[in-house]
Amino acid sequence: MLGWFQALLPKEENFFRLFDAHAATLIQGAEALRKVLEGGDEAPRWCQRIVDHEHEADAVAREVLFAVRRSFITPFDRSDIRGLTNSLDDSIDQMQKTAKVITLYEMREFSPHMRQLGDIAVEAATLTVEAVGLLPAMRRNSGRLNELTEKIARLESDSDALYDAGMKALYEQHKAGDAMAF
Repeated sequence: MLGWFQALLPKEENFFRLFDAHAATLIQGAEALRKVLEGGDEAPRWCQRIVDHEHEADAVAREVLFAVRRSFITPFDRSDIRGLTNSLDDSIDQMQKTAKVITLYEMREFSPHMRQLGDIAVEAATLTVEAVGLLPAMRRNSGRLNELTEKIARLESDSDALYDAGMKALYEQHKAGDAMAF
């Protein structure tokens, strides 16, 4: 008797598979960004890889958001699923915007600050992939999820300080001339 009722309900999506796929695009994008920031003539090729990973991420994000709308049962709150999806997508979008500027200005050399930011992006993406992989058993993994969240927050703080130091170094380098020229 329950079988006919279940047949009427929308099929539950495999959200965790989609989250894993989305997180995979994040680490692939971060690794490509790190390759871009190594500099050299291969930078445009790596920029294109970032764009490709961003398109993959967009496709997964659309699939997740569509699954949220058509699913009767979700593994956790719909707004949290949308928030996670948007955060993952925003991260790879920022990498794509960086690649776009690098391509636009034909940049091939990058400061040590920028290379360090690339390393931090890979580290944060790696931690994010681990955290997303723990979501199917959130309660059991809550301690590790909290640790990962704290590490990611520290990396964000480190990247903000590194960005500021890089901007200051760039300004100092061009201080003698027209600072707005850079």
